[in-house]
Amino acid sequence: MRIDGNVFVVTGGASGLGRATAQELVAGGAGVVILDLPESDGARVAADLGDRARFAAADVTDPEGVTAALDVAESLGQLRGVVHCAGRGGALRLVDRDGQPGSLELYETVVRVNLIGTFNVLRLAAARLARTEPVDGERGVCVLTASIAAWEGQIGQVPYASAKAGIVGMTLVAARDLASRLIRVVSIAPGVFDTPILARVPEPARARLGEGIPHPSRLGHPTEFAALARHVIENPYLNGETIRLDGALRMTPK
Repeated sequence: MRIDGNVFVVTGGASGLGRATAQELVAGGAGVVILDLPESDGARVAADLGDRARFAAADVTDPEGVTAALDVAESLGQLRGVVHCAGRGGALRLVDRDGQPGSLELYETVVRVNLIGTFNVLRLAAARLARTEPVDGERGVCVLTASIAAWEGQIGQVPYASAKAGIVGMTLVAARDLASRLIRVVSIAPGVFDTPILARVPEPARARLGEGIPHPSRLGHPTEFAALARHVIENPYLNGETIRLDGALRMTPK
């Protein structure tokens, strides 16, 4: 799928992986709608990106908010895809230090944002893409964000790992489901990336995280995620796969 001249929605586009992806797509000539929470920096990021970018304030679990963002995208031009980066963490042990069971409320919240939010964005975007005219044998592409925690979640990551494993499980099935509509679905599973979340971690701890990655021994750069997302969009034979982007990292239990 060509990037130049087409329009893409990037969820979580106000920061981190999403922001780098929005920048990459605009640099490639695309129109981009940044879908992020109302309290995010989305409006400022969109303004910085110029006339081809817009901000749509929405929660990815809200059908009406996502629908409104897709409307904004279609007002910019031909919608051809979505890169879904929005998500959240949440540490939880099954039995806490006081011997009490872990919070069901927190588990539900993390799974709702990361997994149900992904499904909501995917279903609504796919319905829009299915109505477009095919170009070079395809209508569009949906790039999802999983995590290597889907396979090697660490202690305290039960909610996050569950949700990301759900995205991995969703990917091939969604690609098969949408194949007749000429829409591709691919997920990227990042390792440890230098995002605003990790910016709050003290530098010595950040350095240790980087040293634990085989090669290159450093945190991933959001621009590297963005470059892969762009390649997925542009490569028509990539479909139904979850691609690890982790410097060969295999996480330990903690």
